[in-house]
Amino acid sequence: MPAEDNFEVYAASLTSPIIDGFDITPDDGTDLTKVTRGLMVAVGGDVTVVFKGGGTVTLPELSPGVIYPVRVARVLVTGTDATGIVGLY
Repeated sequence: MPAEDNFEVYAASLTSPIIDGFDITPDDGTDLTKVTRGLMVAVGGDVTVVFKGGGTVTLPELSPGVIYPVRVARVLVTGTDATGIVGLY
């Protein structure tokens, strides 16, 4: 029997809890399949991203297990040394 979800009738928003996630393989030429609401890494380090708005920036020294609330369209190989990157939405 599936778990009861008392909040299924409420719309997801940027302030509501994360409802799903996916593994990210950094790629300089391909956007993610979904824009994220957050990122998390398993092994800390720098992550270079392209934001939903188009800007590119390196997020320095991300710590493992921390949810970073960023709307990311792409994670680049160039400039990224963190591993185990997970996109959350």
